[in-house]
Amino acid sequence: MTTVLIDYESGNLHSAEKAFQRMAQEVGAGEVIVSSEPDVVARADRIVLPGDGAFPSCRQALYDHRGIYEAMDEAVHRRGVPFMGICIGMQMLATRGMEYEETAGFDWIGGEVVHIEPGAGKKVPHMGWNDLVIDHAHPVLDGIETGDHAYFVHSYHFRVTDPAHRLAYCDYGEEITAIVGRDNIVGTQFHPEKSQSNGLRLIANFLGWTP
Repeated sequence: MTTVLIDYESGNLHSAEKAFQRMAQEVGAGEVIVSSEPDVVARADRIVLPGDGAFPSCRQALYDHRGIYEAMDEAVHRRGVPFMGICIGMQMLATRGMEYEETAGFDWIGGEVVHIEPGAGKKVPHMGWNDLVIDHAHPVLDGIETGDHAYFVHSYHFRVTDPAHRLAYCDYGEEITAIVGRDNIVGTQFHPEKSQSNGLRLIANFLGWTP
């Protein structure tokens, strides 16, 4: 079994690679590799799409790496390969992003990525630890409960069209989507590789998940 973390030059993958490799070893989930090769992505048994920065630039960077999106789409939608998006990698699952300019997303999970409107005394970006509130049970959330912490760094968040696709949120003056999911696709707004034991548990759950 091979899990591929997609490298499209949008963020430092070192910490994510190490976290996924550690948990893959612990749960016997095979090899974890980082690749920008469409052929490698197309053969993957699991796919992880990280992302740091702004929605439009990440979207363009992914498309500039010719063939990666097509390989990913084929694997996820035709072969049913489990997929995880992290941070901007999760936001790009949306129908569109509204950061700086309207930018088309993958439209794998309906909704828009919009600016956070914080409550009194809150600042943007939403940065640091916050409590998760679980909306819906899911295999990747096994052992993770409402009140568990995760580490966030972002100024925009994903408003899903269908509430059933929001698996968890956090409170930041408004409800900030923390985890989305449908079918064989999940995404986290927070960084699981930086979220200590809860993040590692979620990674392990994803590596053992059979949709």
